[in-house]
Amino acid sequence: MLEKNSEIYEETTLIKAPQIIIILNKNTKMYIYNVTTNVDESIHDEWLNWMKSKHIPDMLATGKFTVAKMNLVLIDEEMGGSTYAVQYSTDSIETLHKYYKEDAPKLRDEAMNLFKDKIVAFRTELKVINEQFSTSINN
Repeated sequence: MLEKNSEIYEETTLIKAPQIIIILNKNTKMYIYNVTTNVDESIHDEWLNWMKSKHIPDMLATGKFTVAKMNLVLIDEEMGGSTYAVQYSTDSIETLHKYYKEDAPKLRDEAMNLFKDKIVAFRTELKVINEQFSTSINN
């Protein structure tokens, strides 16, 4: 049963509280393909420019991802360099597997040909189970 301050829109439940909005949608599934990369300082600026102007747009152009968020990881790496995590949102695990089969080899090869041993990357698959948004004007 929903509280008085909740509204239902089709299959979506919107729960209102003083500082947050919680949106629950039974039918929406979202997955995140997270690529974390450590970048050697000697190629940092070139790599960062390439990511923003070429690689991330190419990833989105595959049609398999809807959003890409690039994040700087805020830790000092023992190995040096800077670490970034890029999160690509997709609608299903099947779409992600289609990306692996159809697009990943070419896009990964391009990165390795350009930057060789100056980058080290690992990949993680995530399933979004809940997403909440603040209504606070301080955010």
